Amino acid sequence: MVSVLIVEDDAAIRSALIRSLSSGGHAVSSAATGMSGLQLAADGHADVVVLDLGLPDIGGLQVLTMLRAVSDIPVVVATAQDDERVIIKALDAGADDYVVKPFGGEQLEARIRAVLRRAGTTETTTPEIVVGDIVINPASREVTLRGASIELSRKEFDLLHLLASRAGEVVTKREILADVWRQAYGGGDRTVDVHLSWLRRKLGETAAEPVYLHSVRGVGVRMSPPDAG
Repeated sequence: MVSVLIVEDDAAIRSALIRSLSSGGHAVSSAATGMSGLQLAADGHADVVVLDLGLPDIGGLQVLTMLRAVSDIPVVVATAQDDERVIIKALDAGADDYVVKPFGGEQLEARIRAVLRRAGTTETTTPEIVVGDIVINPASREVTLRGASIELSRKEFDLLHLLASRAGEVVTKREILADVWRQAYGGGDRTVDVHLSWLRRKLGETAAEPVYLHSVRGVGVRMSPPDAG
């Protein structure tokens, strides 16, 4: 499991990144200031750092320079500026890669995988998720049910992965929209319902006779193995 440290002062962005990376099988820690993030990174609490440049106490470039004096941990810089001069400064200061805000969780995960490969870090694969007879491989995006492969669309896989990574919990439709469809607002219940219906069909169940995917009226969906009910 890859440990990711997020240094980001915006609480909403920080929470979204934590949720996205955690659902991808990563261990995530975070800091809201440059100095606290620097301390965590220097103490070896992470395999990779996602570093915002606009921090409230000291600038992200200064954090990067100070970190590079004591550690060679891979750093992905997150910046709201697409100015080439800013990006060059970050790379010259020791950043391994960068992403320009706004960015999606999948793009960030790809950047993280890339910098870890270049750094020679071996712990880059995410563990399989097993719920009952369902096995999900996040790296290859493959799913098997009782040993047989299941063909899922991109969104069906993302939906199943989210629910399986939080097995036993009720995941609200708002959370599903935010994680799978990157929508921070409501109004997409029908989209979620349709994809759940397609996913249930491929898992050999229905809403009326659920096996793995259990609807909680007025709240959301809970995934659990058959013997858990």
